Amino acid sequence: MENREIKIGIVYTAASYILWGFLPIYWKMVGSVSAGQILAHRIVWAFVFMMILLIALGKTRAFLAEIKRIASNKKTLIGITIASVVISLNWVIFIWAVNSDHVVQASLGYYINPLVSILLGMIVLKESLTRWQILSFILAAFGVIYLTINFGVFPWVSIVLALSFGLYGLLKKTVDISAMFGLTIETLIVSPLAAIYLVYVGIQGVGVPFTFSPLFLLLLAGGVATAVPLLLFASGAKRIPLSMVGFLQYFAPTIMLIIGVFKYNEPFTHAHLIAFLFIWTALVIYTVSRTKWFKRLEGSMLERKKSY
Repeated sequence: MENREIKIGIVYTAASYILWGFLPIYWKMVGSVSAGQILAHRIVWAFVFMMILLIALGKTRAFLAEIKRIASNKKTLIGITIASVVISLNWVIFIWAVNSDHVVQASLGYYINPLVSILLGMIVLKESLTRWQILSFILAAFGVIYLTINFGVFPWVSIVLALSFGLYGLLKKTVDISAMFGLTIETLIVSPLAAIYLVYVGIQGVGVPFTFSPLFLLLLAGGVATAVPLLLFASGAKRIPLSMVGFLQYFAPTIMLIIGVFKYNEPFTHAHLIAFLFIWTALVIYTVSRTKWFKRLEGSMLERKKSY
């Protein structure tokens, strides 16, 4: 039974990261619409989809109880409100990056995200770093610096995506709530602003009409494209070890990188290769250092040193 649960966990988690990896193709399909409008549609329809799902699963009473619990806890309410703003920022930057031909930069952001999370954990949660985590962070930082020096432009898209998603993860750690309720409440918080913006652009004559046109239907389905990978991840990640989640998470930026270079012909220069090699090396060290096998090996080596 345990092996079956792990297999299911691997399938669900891998599927979530694969879907996230292919999202640039989806946002390119609605690239004629501004990033702000795409974001607004994504928020509103994700909320609508989640509410339909909660009703279908008979979880509306539990959801309302969760809202009441959060509303009565000021710290939790502030935490989830900031989280909803931060993830909205991450979404709009990612959509803009994709539709401005910066898919490679976006992939870089999600490659360095785990290392940014380490840094945030150290600064905010006062977590101690292992020597391998320190080495990983130094190598990744060198890669980013190398890319900046060679192009003369700071890769702000990558850094903002990594920081915003890292901060979102940090905020989620402080808020004890399920993924299903969490996404519903986060989109509920920002949906009024998103709806007001859609009404505004509609009045201005630049909004996408609410008709059964292919473009509007794609924007509407963006809510499903937002919710499904997150729900798959939530269901899968709890079934498998954290080290395996750490390995599978590199599916998404790898798929993005391949799509950016081979489908959308974005430049991948010698400088990109050197920078990515440093970052990939950092990620390999970081991922391997978290495995039980490596920890056992390191422990046995320390015992040998002590015996000498």
